[in-house]
Amino acid sequence: MAQLTVNTKFGRVEGILQQGVRVWRGLPYAKPPVGELRFQAPAEPEAWEGIRKADKFGPISIQPANEMAGLFGEDPAPEPSEDCLYLNVWAPEETGGTPLPVMVWIHGGAFVTGSGSIPVYDGSKIAREGSVIVVSLNYRLGILGFLHTGFLGEGFTSNAGLLDQIAALRWVRGNIAAFGGDPDRVTVFGESAGSMSIAALLAMPEAKGLFRQAIMQSGASQAMPEPMARSITGGLLALLGIKPEEAGRLKTVTVQQLAEAAGELRKRFGGNNLALLQQPVIDGNTLPLEPLEAIRAGAAKDIPLLIGTNHDEGALFIGPDAPVMEEGELLKAMEMMTGVAGEAAAAVARHYPRTAAGQAQIMTDLYFWRSSVQFAAEQSRFAPVWMYRFDWTNQAHPLLMQAIHAGEIMFVFDNLELLGNLGVQADDSAKALARQMLGAWTAFASHGAPAVEGSVWPAYEMPERATFIFNNHSEAVNDPDAAKRTMLGL
Repeated sequence: MAQLTVNTKFGRVEGILQQGVRVWRGLPYAKPPVGELRFQAPAEPEAWEGIRKADKFGPISIQPANEMAGLFGEDPAPEPSEDCLYLNVWAPEETGGTPLPVMVWIHGGAFVTGSGSIPVYDGSKIAREGSVIVVSLNYRLGILGFLHTGFLGEGFTSNAGLLDQIAALRWVRGNIAAFGGDPDRVTVFGESAGSMSIAALLAMPEAKGLFRQAIMQSGASQAMPEPMARSITGGLLALLGIKPEEAGRLKTVTVQQLAEAAGELRKRFGGNNLALLQQPVIDGNTLPLEPLEAIRAGAAKDIPLLIGTNHDEGALFIGPDAPVMEEGELLKAMEMMTGVAGEAAAAVARHYPRTAAGQAQIMTDLYFWRSSVQFAAEQSRFAPVWMYRFDWTNQAHPLLMQAIHAGEIMFVFDNLELLGNLGVQADDSAKALARQMLGAWTAFASHGAPAVEGSVWPAYEMPERATFIFNNHSEAVNDPDAAKRTMLGL
């Protein structure tokens, strides 16, 4: 009989059994961050008496509506709430008595949307086929998670959303053994803002020792300088009619007031969706250094890394009918996304056609690929690194005819049945690719190196820069974009 009732440090929880996988949903890993705890670092949850039913996902973080989430079947989605610090656990029906590796998923969504309960993140197949424990989590988003407030005084912190992730990892370290997991074999994996979060975690002193390995999908070093973050906070306070010396009022304004002020603030920054007004901030305390700078100094020494991007990331954000930006607007967007500015940005832009497709490729190359190559190269000096690129497409579908941002996720989790929501049925080659990717990810979590049956995947080292290309025919290729890399000065 599969064990469904588990003793955690905070009380007993009862999960459910579904298709050979034990699942616990909606487990609290911190106190509700409400009232005086708003904008503070998370605190341990209260203990409870009796058995807590763990059959429903917890509330998700306050966030604007996300049309893309509906494509993948979360209908209805859990209610948004400030009380959102919950996680979920998937475990094989039987563990065989040996503690299993643990994979902790950090969702993306530009730091403003998403949750750990979206169906494409369902960990059932990874747990069952890969013999691992899977954990997903919610963390504070948007203003509540990433407003720079640490400078406002006692009772405030910056990077609250990242501190939530650290609190979830602490919960894993203290409790996952009861679910059959090995707390000393934890791999964090995430995509987009989740991957950028992992870059920050690798640089954060408080995250040290909470995970052994990392997988970063389509996102690398991303952080806002403190002066810019402080000006955004000042703008928000002004919109709310709060003087800096009255910062305590931020604890009492309604969530609706915060959301409206955040929307107005975005308008004042030109309404540019490429500008992440909420993101990790280099505050000198929780995140002392920009993540790439920290990695360059050896902050993540001895942490193996699997990192990669998709061939056409930008095509999700900039469609073929998108208006072509004026040169000045394009260069400003490039600076906002990457820090590349002035003549350097103009020189890069000249290599791309002045079309929507050209702009999408700039976003792919500079915002996603360039930053990942930089991160991989620096970390390879301190630990083994493996690089991948996801190239799979479906030429019969207008969205999937390119290897878009987030397109790899359902392959990693082998949740290809969700392609049906896009009117696509996975063929045998797509199913085989999903098995390859799930197997590679879980091999990395289990054995410290990714593996694809029948293929050799060398580590990412100079000068070869081996990159594993995932497609209907998958193989490792040395330095597959050498000319582009040289053009970008990498």
